[in-house]
Amino acid sequence: MIYHIVERESWEKAKSSGKYHPYSLNKDGFIHCSDLEQVEGVANNLYEGEDELLLLAIDEERVAAKVVYEDLYDLGEEYPHIYGPLDVEAVTKAVEFSVPADGEGKFRLEEIEGRL
Repeated sequence: MIYHIVERESWEKAKSSGKYHPYSLNKDGFIHCSDLEQVEGVANNLYEGEDELLLLAIDEERVAAKVVYEDLYDLGEEYPHIYGPLDVEAVTKAVEFSVPADGEGKFRLEEIEGRL
């Protein structure tokens, strides 16, 4: 299973069309994804202050496009990238993903793990 953070509105549009084609696919040539252990760090580094987010659980076996694990930014860690649009059928779950209202101001995967 691989994971992708998406704005709720973008995912709703994708469900209507059957394909998810984010801006990063045009800009970078792929859809940025993460393994479960990487999700929290990605969320806290890239989505601070954002709400209306979903975490997509993607069955890698059902992704029609090529999935490549690579370290493109010299982070010392490989991330999964999807080189093409994502068929919505490859997504097994879409779970609301937000910063808990406990004052810490950080995304925490433990808040949603039971729903993935």
